[in-house]
Amino acid sequence: MSKKKKRVLITGGAGFLGSHLCDRYLSEGYEVICMDNLSTGSADNIAHLTGNDHFSFVKHDVTNYIHVGGDLDLILHFASPASPIDYLEMPIQTLKVGSLGTHKALGLAKAKDARFLLASTSEVYGDPKTHPQAEDYWGNVNPIGHRGVYDEAKRFAEAMAMAYHRYHGVETRIVRIFNTYGSRMRIHDGRALPTFMRQALRGNPLTVYGDGSQTRSFMYVDDLVEGVWRLSQSDYTEPVNIGNPQEISILEFAKEIIDLTGSDSKITFEELPKDDPQVRQPDISQAKKVLEWEPKYDRREGLSKTFDYFKKKSLPE
Repeated sequence: MSKKKKRVLITGGAGFLGSHLCDRYLSEGYEVICMDNLSTGSADNIAHLTGNDHFSFVKHDVTNYIHVGGDLDLILHFASPASPIDYLEMPIQTLKVGSLGTHKALGLAKAKDARFLLASTSEVYGDPKTHPQAEDYWGNVNPIGHRGVYDEAKRFAEAMAMAYHRYHGVETRIVRIFNTYGSRMRIHDGRALPTFMRQALRGNPLTVYGDGSQTRSFMYVDDLVEGVWRLSQSDYTEPVNIGNPQEISILEFAKEIIDLTGSDSKITFEELPKDDPQVRQPDISQAKKVLEWEPKYDRREGLSKTFDYFKKKSLPE
């Protein structure tokens, strides 16, 4: 008699990160249920899985009651707008998916006796006063600022996950994801990397906000997927940073993209958005210790792979 496949529900599964996770869990022998309302995700990201007997797609808004028939072993809650353009255009939906959506997904985990993994974010640290950021730092977030809708949604989601863990005994995991890039990013999603690559491919000036001295730490998507996989299989219940500690200023990053693409683009400067974090770098000591994880991809290698992806995509205005 064949062994019964484990089943995973991936909310936000048609998104940039979620679609890569669908691929990974299928490759690990799971039956994958992808749930997405396609507000920021795309059916194109999962089109290659059409016809796979172990994959199914459900179009659904997770802020409403979630029904999944049969057993579930694992829920990966990745549903949420994740770029500034998205959550500034959809502030209430962002807050709802972080609160109501997380509540509904945790309720399903409790009912199915499934493990639950929350996609949180480095944005819970806000504009940090400590550097690099470790998991025991409580953050510096403006709760009523424009970015607060995303930051506070994720902070609330973490609190909800821990409450379900402590009060209901649900097996919860929390991954704090730092800036991640790779194939299936939307070229117009507003984040630095796709914006710079789009501008460079067109020969347009690259837009840097402020003086470009603010820093970020960019991680290739395959490294993120490996970290999520390991955390989902681990017994560790506290939040874990998953990110690449290779810190770089946004100005230097723009120059790196120009060099990589061979573009003649210049750099222009615009006013820095309010509450934009000045630094961002993960302390990954905990991930190394409990997951034996650290990033494998050098930024240059990851950027080359991502550039190849964007070159093949049409670039709408």
